[in-house]
Parts: sequence; C-alpha cells; structure tokens
Amino acid sequence: MALRIATLPGAAGQPRRRSRLLAVLATVGLLLSGYASAGGETGGPPGTNWVGTWAAVPTTTPATATPTLDDETIRQVIHTSVAGSAVRLRLTNEFGESALRIGEVHVARRAGTTGTSIVPSTDRTVTFSGTRSTIIPAGAPMLSDPVGLPVPARTDLVVSIYVPDPTAVTTLHAFANSGNVVAEGNVTDDPAVTGRTVGQWYFLSTVSVRADRGAGAVIALGDSITDGSTAEADTNHRWPDRLANRLRDTGMLNLGVSGNRLLHDPNPPPGCDAQNFAMFFGQSALRRFDRDVTAQPGARYVIVLLGVNDLGHPGTVAPQSETVSAEEIIAAHRQLITRAHADGLTIFGATILPFKDDTLGFYSEANEAKRETVNHWIRTSGEYDGVIDFDRAMRDPADPLRLNPAYDSGDHLHPNEDGAAAMAAAVPLRLFH
Repeated sequence: MALRIATLPGAAGQPRRRSRLLAVLATVGLLLSGYASAGGETGGPPGTNWVGTWAAVPTTTPATATPTLDDETIRQVIHTSVAGSAVRLRLTNEFGESALRIGEVHVARRAGTTGTSIVPSTDRTVTFSGTRSTIIPAGAPMLSDPVGLPVPARTDLVVSIYVPDPTAVTTLHAFANSGNVVAEGNVTDDPAVTGRTVGQWYFLSTVSVRADRGAGAVIALGDSITDGSTAEADTNHRWPDRLANRLRDTGMLNLGVSGNRLLHDPNPPPGCDAQNFAMFFGQSALRRFDRDVTAQPGARYVIVLLGVNDLGHPGTVAPQSETVSAEEIIAAHRQLITRAHADGLTIFGATILPFKDDTLGFYSEANEAKRETVNHWIRTSGEYDGVIDFDRAMRDPADPLRLNPAYDSGDHLHPNEDGAAAMAAAVPLRLFH
C-alpha cells in the first residue's frame, strides 16, 4: 500500500514538519521490520524459531493405576526429530488436583542407544523463570527457560525430573514404549542411575528446539495406531518415527494416544474392566485439539488418523449409547478442518484402516459400512487439504476388508512394525512442500 503525506500550503515551517514526519515513519518501519525479522509471535531474539521436536499426549490416570513418586527422580528418554541449537521443555500438571512441586530438572544427551545413562558433558540444568525448582499449579502446564544445548536430529535426550514430596502422578502418557527409570533421591545429574523401570512418560508433554528459520512441524493426530502401541520398546519404529526419517529438517510430533476417539472422552461402563485403563485413552480429539495441535511450537501440518475407536468402543469399552453415525464422524472431521484452517495450518485426512475379524470386537457389518462411508468422504470431498490413503496401503489384496497379513500385529486391527513402515512410505512427501 502506498502512503501519501499531505502538506498544508503556506504553513510556516512546513518542510521541517514534513521531514520530522518522515523520520517518525521511518522509525516505525524499522521497528516493524525488526519485529518481523525477530519472528514476532515467537517472542525471541532475531533468528528465533521454536519448533517441536518431540511430544506426547498427557492423560489422566485410573484410580486403580496411579503411580506415585516420593523423593525420587524419574529419568525418561525421548527421541528428537528436528535439530536445534537450544532446547525447551513443557512440563504438565494438567490433570493434577493439587500443585506439583518440582525439585530439579536436567536434560542431557543419552549415552549409547539403550538405557538412561547420559553423556556428562551435555548435562544441563533446566530453569523456570530463572529458578531451578518450580511449583506447577493444578491444571496447568509449565514452560521452561531456553537451555543452551545443541540437539541433533533423530537422537535421544534424557530428561530427569526430581520430585521431592509424596506425589501422585496423575498426568502422564501411558504407552511410551520407552524404558524409563525411577531412582531414589535427587539423581538428576548422575551419569547413570538404577531403579525400577516404567514404560510411561511422567509430567512431560513437549520438547522444542531453536531451529532454522525455515523449519516447521508435522503433527500426527491419532489413536493407538499412531501412538505405536505394538512397536518394540526403544526402537522408535512407530509410523510417525519412520515418516520423520523421510522428512528431514522437519519436526515430527506424535500426538497419538491409545484408545482415542474423535467425539467422546473415556467412559467405561460401571463394572467393566476398562475402568482400570480407559482414562489412559485421553480426552476426545475435539477437546484436545487446541492443546495438542494448534499450541505446538512451529506447527504447520496436521495428519488426522481417527475414527476406528468411535466405531468400535461403543458396546465394548464404552456404553452402547455412544454409538455414532458416519455423518457424526464426518462432522467431527469437518470441525478439525475448520479449526486447523482458522490457525493457518494445512491439514490432511487419513483413511481408516480395515479391521475385519479383529479380536477386540470392533468389526460388524454396520461398522464396516460406516468406515467405507467416512473413507469415501475423506477421499472425494476435497475438504481436507490432501489425502493419505492408509486403507489402500494396508488392506489385504485378497480381502480388502481385512488388514494385510504381512502387516498384521495379530489382532487384525493394529499394524506390526512392517505395517508401520508401509504406512510411513504411503505418505506422499509432496504434501509438505
């Protein structure tokens, strides 16, 4: 837009006033250009670009399966996707009913490819508003200060969190497929620790890095197929991990959570065994979308693979009254599209995998008809910015309603590691350019 400066004819001192106005406008322009070059919304110095390199969905815990910490350190391993010159942690007490006192936090590179030992020279103390300890209010997350630690792509970090007081771990990610360790006392900076092994991530939801200006993040929003419930521990062979290996120079954030649904939160019927684990399924995708997608640092793209649990849970681990139609599932997808676009994100729809004769009781002719209706809409409506056809890539050529036996983990619903590799290979990289 051109800017015209009007002058009043005959006004005394007019050239001086005009030059002063030009100087003010030039200063404003410099300030605005400086804001833009600094990243504006990132709030950092020039060149700042925080991008998520790892993430996990926080959930609450069933009353029968809530772990505790007391004067103990939880040392947990996470696998990065994009590289950066500094690191930042997001801790969470979002499902806690009381304040969470954190005594100390350290982050370091992992020594080797197994265990939780660290490379001592990379050990860094993590601070929060300049302090080594912090109190996270009930229901809140806590973002750390930047930590000066170069982080390579596709490597392992160890995050050690010391909890000094008796504390119920009511906020966690249940299926980490990672050999984390709980050790006695404050051993956050010890090169190696011993203790009990836990396959969960406690109080940690996002790790971001200060990345190159052009870097951004892809978010995989899904259920157990995305979460990698059948992947071998410590292998990082989930399909989003495999996709990260193909993307390079891009953050890949796995926001899958086992048992997740589009439309409903966990609601196990009274007396059902699912009361012992259903809370691990997490809030519905419609409820958690803002926290798990739009709030992620550097988010640019979203892949949505959801809907199979909306079909299969009612009558198994959820009330029959929560049965949904194909039209309701499509409406939920449309809402995710609308909210992604409102935040400037590009969003891709993934077709629901086949699950005929699954061992979990999901399959029925009615559910198959709904799956086909939803998949047809994803493929043909044009409402998503692109389509990833996992159904076509994963189905049995001899019976398209079944999972390909070569990709079947054994329950005829979840892919095995070869299946995860096939899913990653089925994602067209052109979507991200």
